[in-house]
Amino acid sequence: MTTRMLTDTAGKDVTDMLRTAGLRPTRQRVSLAEILYSKGDRHVSAELLHEEAVDADVPVSLATVYNTLHQFTEAGLLREVAIEGNKTYFDTNVSDHHHFFIEGENRVIDIPGEGVGIGKLPRAPEGMEVVRVDVVVRVREKQ
Repeated sequence: MTTRMLTDTAGKDVTDMLRTAGLRPTRQRVSLAEILYSKGDRHVSAELLHEEAVDADVPVSLATVYNTLHQFTEAGLLREVAIEGNKTYFDTNVSDHHHFFIEGENRVIDIPGEGVGIGKLPRAPEGMEVVRVDVVVRVREKQ
C-alpha cells in the first residue's frame, strides 16, 4: 500500500481529513483523531492514546487503538517512530524531521529537519530506493 503524505492536519475537520486520506470516518476513528490532533503536534503511544480515550469516555479497546494508529500511519496521517523493539510512538507531525528520545522519561521530542546532517548513505539494494532516513538521538540527564 502506498503511503500518502498529508502534512497539514492542524485545524482541519477530522472527518474531512479521514476522507481525504481514503479512510471511512467511523465513530471510533473520528473520536481517536479528535483526541490525537486536538493538542497540536505530539508523540503518543497506543497505550497513552487508549488512556486518553478512556478518560474522554470513548469506548474503544486497546487493539482498536493499535489498528487505528496503523491505519492512520498507512494513510499518511501519522509517522511511526520505533525506539526499541517493542516501544513505538506515533507522531502527528509527518514532515521531514528527526527525534530525541529522552531515556528515563520515555519521551520523544522533535529535532527540526535541518538539525541533523546525513553525510553519506549506503547504496540501496538492487531494485530498491531510499524513501526516508529516521534518526533517533537518545539523550538523558547529565550524571
